[in-house]
Amino acid sequence: MKLKNLNDIEFDVIVECFLAAFENYYVSFPKDKAYFKQRWEMSNIDYSLSYGMFDGNRLIGFILHGIEKREGHLTAFNLATGVIPEYRGKKITKQIYEFAVPHLKANGMTKCQLEVIKENSFAIKAYQDIGFTITKQYKCFAGEIKVDEKSDCNLKEMSLKDLNFDVISNQSLYSWENQLASVRRGNFKYYQVYYKNEPESFFIINDQNGYIPQFEVLVHNEESWRRLFSGIQKISEKIKINNIDEKLVDRIQYLKKFGLENTIDQFEMEMFL
Repeated sequence: MKLKNLNDIEFDVIVECFLAAFENYYVSFPKDKAYFKQRWEMSNIDYSLSYGMFDGNRLIGFILHGIEKREGHLTAFNLATGVIPEYRGKKITKQIYEFAVPHLKANGMTKCQLEVIKENSFAIKAYQDIGFTITKQYKCFAGEIKVDEKSDCNLKEMSLKDLNFDVISNQSLYSWENQLASVRRGNFKYYQVYYKNEPESFFIINDQNGYIPQFEVLVHNEESWRRLFSGIQKISEKIKINNIDEKLVDRIQYLKKFGLENTIDQFEMEMFL
């Protein structure tokens, strides 16, 4: 078996290996290759700094890295690690990282980051053995919004440049794929919720699938949260929100209050290089 980067590997080959590696996983993934193309482009995947294990010419394991400077560190974010079933138990993930880290350092990376489902104790132990430590705990939600009374709110679609994110949103509260640096490359719309002609909250949504990477209230009370979810409901009644930091207790409380269910929990892990 041999290790090399994925720069010259066809996109379809990587997707097929991904689907084989994540079959019967904790969460299901669509089979549509366009989904992966858009998601990986949004996360700024660099195939020259992503790596695979090959048995002959067959890709049997991989790590996909999004590369970007975030919070003062040029970071390699591990969007996905996969090993196809018949090759598991051979410490392939560790071997890939041992190969990758010198290349990442040589290209200026100072931090590696990833997310892992809490139930996946085998993967968590493997990452800890490599040198990763747990830094955040996340909760994921999905479901149909239930607002008992339709709130009196005015919903306005905004352009990205018209929303002052330096004031209204702390990007460090969000995970890699939900931070504005990633979101601005995706297929999202931006909305501000007004009450009595004053901006009260905002949200970002993919109106095709109901995914919300960011939402905030600017005035913190129950009615402002109610109006926010009433506004979201006008765009999509069924929504999905990943990676809410467990420390954001009020936000989690209102997600549950307005009908969302906690579907899965994750750790964020980091390793400094």
